[in-house]
Amino acid sequence: MRKIVILMILAAASGCMVGPNYKRPAVEAPQTWRFEDAEARGAANTAWWQQFNDPVLDELIRTALRENKDVKIAAARVQQFLGQYGTTRAAFFPQVGAAGSVGQQRASQLSGAAPLEGTGVDPTYGVGELYLNASWEIDFWGKVRRSSEAAQANLLASEEARRGVLMSLVSAVANSYVNLRSLDKQLEISRQTAVSREKSYQIFKLRFEGGVASQLELTQMKSEYEEALARIPVYEKSVAQQENALSVLLGHNPGAIRRGKSIDELAFPAVPAGLPSELLANRPDIRGAEQDLVAANANIGVAKSKYFPSISLTGFFGVASADLSTLFTAPAQTWGFAAPVTVPIFTAGAISGQVKAAEAYREQLLLRYQQSIQNAFREVDDALVDQKWSREQFAAQGRQVEALLEYAHIARLRFDEGYTSYLEVVDAERSLFNAQLSSAQTQGAIFQSLVNIYKAMGGGWGVEAEKIAAEPPQAAK
Repeated sequence: MRKIVILMILAAASGCMVGPNYKRPAVEAPQTWRFEDAEARGAANTAWWQQFNDPVLDELIRTALRENKDVKIAAARVQQFLGQYGTTRAAFFPQVGAAGSVGQQRASQLSGAAPLEGTGVDPTYGVGELYLNASWEIDFWGKVRRSSEAAQANLLASEEARRGVLMSLVSAVANSYVNLRSLDKQLEISRQTAVSREKSYQIFKLRFEGGVASQLELTQMKSEYEEALARIPVYEKSVAQQENALSVLLGHNPGAIRRGKSIDELAFPAVPAGLPSELLANRPDIRGAEQDLVAANANIGVAKSKYFPSISLTGFFGVASADLSTLFTAPAQTWGFAAPVTVPIFTAGAISGQVKAAEAYREQLLLRYQQSIQNAFREVDDALVDQKWSREQFAAQGRQVEALLEYAHIARLRFDEGYTSYLEVVDAERSLFNAQLSSAQTQGAIFQSLVNIYKAMGGGWGVEAEKIAAEPPQAAK
């Protein structure tokens, strides 16, 4: 009879669960991006950083994925939520424990409970007890199932957060490396300009001493030379700071970074294209936000279940005897079985307050989920706009540099032939110097905009990053 009752209870419990079931919210998504390259549709699912065609960058990203501290923190956080999920799941099963004791007692003769002296009966006797006890709360209203659902969603959200860290790290390393190579180029332009202006300055010193050049021309030439020299420490400082920042991303102490190809030698990756549905399916932050929403939705059921009775099955089985030699005999057996029920009668609004709080929190996460989707669309569109117009800007700056090179050449010829003063040459070379620096900055911005497109799109390349992060140290080349 007892088995039948238990089966009936289990059957009833399996078909009743309070609280709302999760349904994915409707999302208003744009049908197309502002710019799209249909031929590059599969690029977002590859290890896109390899398209830069720089083995040094590939190795830096590999090192960062294996040694970066944020990655290790995120992995430890996943293990934390995995442990919490295991703790929650344990409530599905009976909790079994054991207890026992063994000892000796002596009855007091004064109390009349012990035989008198001289009777030959020993007043001391052994006492032994051994119990197995079990308890199990029946999940009538789905409290345990909702708690498990919330814990599982938290675990998945932490895993998505870990993937997000990996993808952000790859993007940060690539952007830092590109910026470093852009700064290297600007530093080299400054040094070459300083060398060129120093030669001109020395020539003008001789011309001034020979009475051919004026004091004004000499002073102007010295000013231009010192201006180029002043740029050098600025870029040297920026290079060192960028190396330090990149070193920390690699999980290392600040230090020098090995270089590969120059920024002029780096290849431009293809512009990836994808539909909004692909974005929703692949961005870890959106998937993580949805899992947070799932957990909040399940916690409403946990709060509502407190309105209903809580039924537990408890019992024990064991042996007890005053004679240790008979402790494990049949007459020493003892057992008990109970089904305690607790019912909330008056809580002064405590339970309803918990339900309202859970519902309000779910509403917050719903809005945050929708906001994260809108922000994802904006990031993709911004990155596409950035790369398109940065390319246009870089092309225009290239034409400007070519024109200024010609201008500087003509100005120097005119000066050598006595048609104009050296101030015209100075103006042409100053404009050329600034245009070359601006062009190098824009060149780096194009690469960074392409990196940001891949980061914003999500894509299957996160799988490639996870594979690298999982490699043992000896697997790195």
